[in-house]
Amino acid sequence: MPPGPCPPVVDVSAAPDPVAAFLDASDRGRLVALRTSGTTGRARAVVRTTASWTDSFPHVSRLVGVGPGARVWVPGPLAATMNLFAVVHARAVGAEVVGSVADATHVHLTPAVLVAAVDEGIDLRGRTVVVAGDRLPRRVADRAAAAGARVHHYYGAAELSFVAWGTSAEDLRLFPGVEAQVRAGRLWIRSPYLSLGYAGASGPFEQDADGFASVGDHGTLDGDALTVLGRGTEAVTTGGATVLVADVEAVLRRATGEEVVVLGVPHPRLGAVVTAVLPDPATLPAARAAARAGLPPALRPHRWLHAPTLPLTPGGKVDRAALAALAAAGALPSAAGR
Repeated sequence: MPPGPCPPVVDVSAAPDPVAAFLDASDRGRLVALRTSGTTGRARAVVRTTASWTDSFPHVSRLVGVGPGARVWVPGPLAATMNLFAVVHARAVGAEVVGSVADATHVHLTPAVLVAAVDEGIDLRGRTVVVAGDRLPRRVADRAAAAGARVHHYYGAAELSFVAWGTSAEDLRLFPGVEAQVRAGRLWIRSPYLSLGYAGASGPFEQDADGFASVGDHGTLDGDALTVLGRGTEAVTTGGATVLVADVEAVLRRATGEEVVVLGVPHPRLGAVVTAVLPDPATLPAARAAARAGLPPALRPHRWLHAPTLPLTPGGKVDRAALAALAAAGALPSAAGR
């Protein structure tokens, strides 16, 4: 947070009912603190005005059709800010929060949980599914649409709130009221929805004198079309070379349409070997061809593994640390078969 006297802050995440605590803070004009582990696993409290959420409510309601009469199912924990926002928004606009997909008109899921829902044959027909928390590959969005769902996807962060909206990671457009710049490959955002920073902690959020903020994600911008490549700080050091995971994943994901995960597997001589984990081994030829055509030799994966089910964090995101541990232990089969 900026220096100076700190206004009263309500720790919404610690409240017995965080939704009621947020709405009460909104009525009283107080700041709120929302605890998040982000992508680093380090717990920190993001401080924001309640207006930085409530000002986006009319846009979200228009985009997904949530209002009185809508029934919203949010199966993930309220500790995840995307889930808390969904429930706060539903209550604020007069929608009903329900306890099962069978009763719902609207569903909020992470991409990994959406994949599981489609694989398990959960009935999504006629339902609006809002997907966030990680990138949604076009192939997954198409599968959900083929199962009868109306799919929406947005990119944002606990510190930035909404940044871009679309139907998958391939067609994101800037959210209403959002400005964006790309500087040296890094995304900078200015909008009414930004947080004020952290309470008593440091983190990736930074803001310049012009009000543009960044959490370190990289991407490209063409007009209002945004492509998010991932956190630029995630890297693998192999043979003395530093390989940015986002650069490799972007090439492989475009070629396969899958949520390919790139990580480093320990190696006694090189330090680590760049390894790609594919949910579908049938995409291996396309992934290899894309790596040869689109990546320098130092960036190309040298191991290709297969994980039909990706481990998830409690918030429903891909658990990279758990996946790396499985790969290091030899628990994942080769994508090319044994």
